[in-house]
Amino acid sequence: MIKLLKKEFRLAMHPIAPLMILLSSMVMIPNYPYSVIFFYVSMGIFFTCLLGRENNDVVYSLTLPVAKKDIVKARIGFAVVLEMIQLVVTVPLAILSQSLNKTGNQAGMDANITFFAVGFIIYGCFNFVYFKSYYKNVNKVGFCFVESSIVIFVLVLLEVVATHAIPFARDYLDTKDPNYLTYKLIALAIGIVTYIFLTYRAYKISKYRFETQDL
Repeated sequence: MIKLLKKEFRLAMHPIAPLMILLSSMVMIPNYPYSVIFFYVSMGIFFTCLLGRENNDVVYSLTLPVAKKDIVKARIGFAVVLEMIQLVVTVPLAILSQSLNKTGNQAGMDANITFFAVGFIIYGCFNFVYFKSYYKNVNKVGFCFVESSIVIFVLVLLEVVATHAIPFARDYLDTKDPNYLTYKLIALAIGIVTYIFLTYRAYKISKYRFETQDL
């Protein structure tokens, strides 16, 4: 499994994928819907799968002495590592954003703890929608990305609307840290649990669909 994961990063990863992580710095832009940055990393994952299709990465992987389920596990593991790196990189930038943007973010959630809860939920939904569709037919990469992109932007829109229209979100969750820390930590825990559950379900469904394909 470790060797397959190394293969994902050394041979399969599209060069744009790590560059998308640098866009985490967009959390320092005043009055910007910060949740959009999660879309860019998902785009890096999509480009990696697209590059794999053009380079027959799946065919190559099938020639290796590994089980089909391990190929799926490595690709989803690759996505998880990228997503976690992006979230970790964003932490100091979010702290800096809160110190620079004194009036808060008027275009959505502040770069606070709740923002990371939203990030976990967005990534969990992306993994679930994208990979279960991708491993149904690994050649229809674009269709899978369109599906998952719609889900991401619906979630971003809901987050932005919630910060203005829902009193609890506006008055408690969309505030500077460490205000209302308990509520925010509960939201973060919900986000993490949602991410783990959806990503695990994505793996189980993807594994089944990939193993039943005649490739």
